[in-house]
Order: sequence, then C-alpha cells, then structure tokens
Amino acid sequence: MGVALDIRKNDQVQVLAGRDKGKVGRVLEVVPRKRWVFVEHVNVVKRHTRPNPAKQIRGGVLDKEGPIHVSNVALMCDECGPTRIQHRKKVEGKKVMTVRICAKCEKVLDR
Repeated sequence: MGVALDIRKNDQVQVLAGRDKGKVGRVLEVVPRKRWVFVEHVNVVKRHTRPNPAKQIRGGVLDKEGPIHVSNVALMCDECGPTRIQHRKKVEGKKVMTVRICAKCEKVLDR
C-alpha cells in the first residue's frame, strides 16, 4: 500500500522548521513510506565514506543532504511564495486529471 504525498521530485520548496528554516531548494528525492524529502543544500550532514575504486568513489568525509519530514516543508508558488496545496479535477478532452492548486491564488502548480 502506497502513501501519497503532495510534494514531488523537482518541486521548489521552502523549509518551515529546523536548523535550515527559511531556505529554499529543489526536492532531490521523496521517500513516501517514511514521509521524508531530501532538499538540495538543506540539512547537509557529514558522511564518512570508504574508497571504492570500482564505483569511482574517492572516500573521505563527504557532505550530503539528510532527510527532512514532509510536514516541515511547503511547496513554493511562483506568485505567492510558500503555500498549502489543494487538489482539483481537470478535464482535458476525455481525460480527467487531478492537479495540485495553490491554496492562496488558486494557480495550477503542476506543469
């Protein structure tokens, strides 16, 4: 059974809580089971990595993005800024699609 999240990969989000509050970044990865998102240049942690010549990994101390709970980020609207999301049905010909809409200005957020 899958878990549906309103935030998707490549969305622009703003961090609402935590050490990196206020930062804006692009979503790199979404883990629906644990309700985590990985945001570019946010919650950067140190990772001690072994060298692995087969995978072209040099090793050492690397910086990588850590997980953030999905409740601590808000999707960015181009006009309003951080906003909540509503869902509406959109009819195109014979296809009925569910689209994400900005709760403030009601602009369609899906491309």
